[in-house]
Amino acid sequence: MNARRFFAISTAALSILAAPAALAPAAAQNSVNLETVTDGLSYPWGVAFLPNGGYLVTERDGLLKFVSGDGEQSVVPGTPEVFAQGQGGMLDIALSPNFASDQTVFLTFSQGSPEGAGTSLFRAKLSPEGGGYRLEDGETIFRANNRGYGGRHFGSRLAFAPDGNLFMTLGDRGDGPRSQDTLDHTGSVLRLTADGEPVAGNPFEGSAEHKPEIWSIGHRNPQSAAINPSNGVLWTVEHGARGGDEINIPEAGKNYGWPVISYGKHYTGGKIGEGTAKDGMEQPIHYWDPSIAPSGMAFVNSDLYPDWQGDLLVGALRGRHLSKLELDGDKVVSEQQLLSELGERIRDVRQAPDGYLYVLTDSDDGRLIRLVP
Repeated sequence: MNARRFFAISTAALSILAAPAALAPAAAQNSVNLETVTDGLSYPWGVAFLPNGGYLVTERDGLLKFVSGDGEQSVVPGTPEVFAQGQGGMLDIALSPNFASDQTVFLTFSQGSPEGAGTSLFRAKLSPEGGGYRLEDGETIFRANNRGYGGRHFGSRLAFAPDGNLFMTLGDRGDGPRSQDTLDHTGSVLRLTADGEPVAGNPFEGSAEHKPEIWSIGHRNPQSAAINPSNGVLWTVEHGARGGDEINIPEAGKNYGWPVISYGKHYTGGKIGEGTAKDGMEQPIHYWDPSIAPSGMAFVNSDLYPDWQGDLLVGALRGRHLSKLELDGDKVVSEQQLLSELGERIRDVRQAPDGYLYVLTDSDDGRLIRLVP
């Protein structure tokens, strides 16, 4: 692994996407230096920032890594056994909002079973061990019933709301109609307590026709989730099929349409569902056509990036860039492609507590990169 490799990259006047309509170019930071904190990661998926320094990084094949401030890696033992096939494996990571006092870590992962694999939520305490860490008292506190065979569309991102409850996103497992089944966690956003239980007051509480954990339905494969710091509201970004990647602001009890409505097409080129709109189904606030294959997102409110204040960053796998979206409230007013010169699939993007932005590149030589303005 090579730590702390620097190079400068221009972020000005890169290609501008136009979906659904032509967007004005964004004002941009003149340049950022890209500092490789560490490389040699195996398909890293999510990153969390430890308050005493260093990083926790999930690798899709099933490992959790501690990365020290100087870029050295060590394995964190105590993780659950994962179903590492296709898009399945070790997925997202989030620290408890009370991590300073409870040292609790949450992980999502694909878990095998005789009924097929599904997405589960694991909780453990992070304890020092030598120069690194281990997980102790680990338990799987929630097992979604989005079971299925094959390795497609597990989701999954985690986002703690200001009230301490946890949003968890789930993909449709490659079986779109299940996203409209309210007794199926597939293709939904869940709202859970820190114990993995449904939150009192969830929109379908007490309904025999709904799972009580469900917050919203009709999603395809949301691999991005973040809380808007301006108002504490959840935003998600999900993969479409051939086009139709969406940004949504999931509201309690709402249906986001998949696979009844979509701005994309089947991979064969055929029409999906009934078109792009239907009564009782929500519209995205923004979509991409062609698809960028979005994964990871972060709102920028750091003083380190004055020209990016209030912008939304979304990683692009297929697009191999970082999408910077200028917002006016809940509306996307412009979009710019950054980091295209990297030629890398961007799996995750986060703003750290110290204000710096980081991205994870998705490959068998994946990198954790700091964006230094």
